[in-house]
Amino acid sequence: MTDAEAVLDEAGLKNAKVREYVTYWAELTGAARVEVVTAADDARLIKEALEAGELQPAGEGLYYSRSYHKDTARSEERTIVATSKAEDRGVYNNWRSASEMTPMLKERMRGASAGKTMYVVPYLMAPPGSPLEEYAVGVELTDHRPVVLHMIRMARVGIEHVENLADPNHFVRAVQVTGDLENLGQGTDNDQRYFVTVADERTILHFGSSYGGNALLGKIAHGLRQAAYDGWASGKFLAEQFMLIGITDKETGRKFHICGGFPSASGKTNLAMMLAPDALGDRYHVSFFGDDIAWLWVDPADGRLYGMNPEFGVFGVAKDTNESTNPTGLRSVGPGTGAIFTNVAYNEVTHEVWWEGKTKTPPADVTGWRDWRGRLISERTGDEVDEPWSHPNSRFTTTLANVPNVAEDFEDPRGVPIDAIIFGGRTSDREPLVRAITDLAEGVYDGLTLGAEATFAAEGVDGQLRYDPMSMRPFMSYSEGEYAAHWLRIVGAATDQPIFAHVNWFQKDPGDGHFLWPGYRDNLRPLLWLLQLRAGEVTGRQTPVGILPTEEELMLEGCEVDPADLATLLDLDVPRWREEMGFREDHLKQFDGLPEEIWEAHRRVAAALDEA
Repeated sequence: MTDAEAVLDEAGLKNAKVREYVTYWAELTGAARVEVVTAADDARLIKEALEAGELQPAGEGLYYSRSYHKDTARSEERTIVATSKAEDRGVYNNWRSASEMTPMLKERMRGASAGKTMYVVPYLMAPPGSPLEEYAVGVELTDHRPVVLHMIRMARVGIEHVENLADPNHFVRAVQVTGDLENLGQGTDNDQRYFVTVADERTILHFGSSYGGNALLGKIAHGLRQAAYDGWASGKFLAEQFMLIGITDKETGRKFHICGGFPSASGKTNLAMMLAPDALGDRYHVSFFGDDIAWLWVDPADGRLYGMNPEFGVFGVAKDTNESTNPTGLRSVGPGTGAIFTNVAYNEVTHEVWWEGKTKTPPADVTGWRDWRGRLISERTGDEVDEPWSHPNSRFTTTLANVPNVAEDFEDPRGVPIDAIIFGGRTSDREPLVRAITDLAEGVYDGLTLGAEATFAAEGVDGQLRYDPMSMRPFMSYSEGEYAAHWLRIVGAATDQPIFAHVNWFQKDPGDGHFLWPGYRDNLRPLLWLLQLRAGEVTGRQTPVGILPTEEELMLEGCEVDPADLATLLDLDVPRWREEMGFREDHLKQFDGLPEEIWEAHRRVAAALDEA
């Protein structure tokens, strides 16, 4: 094995605690070589990955990668939060004892990187100088070069981030060992994979994957699970799976910021990258801050809730990204951006990429096209002909700076003041277009009961939502009762409170199934109403579940929506909501120690519905 100490000396990495960590894991995993990486190494690593066949060229300054066919998505059933305290156990965090999990992971990782290079990736999950910078520093060790290339796009990578620590020991230790992917028993009773965040030790140990959230440890494991635990343990901040956008009124010069949580397939990325509709574009500009993670805290100087996106890039779902749904997303992966596409279809002759929804139909000439598994489309037979070309979880990775409407101040270490917190799930009924909530406890209660529609085939419960509290169900790192209390404390400390709201772009006509609301760029309209409500410029209509806009209050010029559909979107199905309250109560009863304020909010809403 290469002398790790000599490599660290040559790289100029002096932090004694980081050096101790690197040499320990290099020895345990049996890595043949150690290499310290900074963002300046990107071009060289790209060249090496192309030569090794780990990447393929996908156009000017664009690259394509294909993961192992059983390693294509986050594996929630193998993802665990471990601590030394059993009281950290929650309904959703898959808690296990650290004393059990740490030795198990070390044994799996022992010698598993033999013959490989261990890449040392020091990173920062915040703009330098952020008030939360001390919680944002980490060092990922990985034995997979494409993981390094993704991390360079998703985080700020450089040794300066670990050399300037006030406490040299205060960094997240993140270890990703790929393992023998073809022999790990994925999805069987003998599954060897484990993805563990040892939260109270600020250590992340992931074994058995080189893909996405299982391998880019700065993103979800640190940016959400570990940061959520740190925010609660310190009492200083929230770390949420939230999008974050800015809205500028060019007529008045006023700027607003909205963050919010959306369960999977509920339109979060498209909303985050939204442009103003043509009819409103002369007056309003929408700025992109982030589509996946927001850290929130109160600045005592002005009493406002602030937020930032800790990430440096976007790890976006490719499927259905096109000129209509997400033009900014498409441009963020254009020529020269350095973007990496994963598990889309790839043409080995022309170096083009394609995914379902990029165009209405696949390319007519299938010459050279291979699907996400690497199989030639031209050789498909029988039922294979109709199979997707790309994986449903195919991705693109690009830096924030490549997003055309990225906010000018996305790197501002002070963050931005939050005017509104929104939640939105995919529901075909019961949820109106937008309903505003001005009470803190009722806003947190609404987030805890956020859900998306379950189908009978998928879930076995027709018409019942699959609840996803704050859209954090897969990322919880401590108990839900404490989580709710922490939300009340953090946001409650703001003297200038944000307004809460629930939005829904997915109501359908029960007859022919068409969507009632046009969605996409028109989604700006209910958000503008929400900001006007907070400013006292409109009053809306009070209902048992919040304030709904009147038709006259919405800016509808240029919006193609049927008047009957709009009436439904701005109304409330009270009987359906009464049924929903029973489901909500059963959901909340799972959580031990839920604050009484949340139960009081539930009872207030239920009583108001009974009286309606």
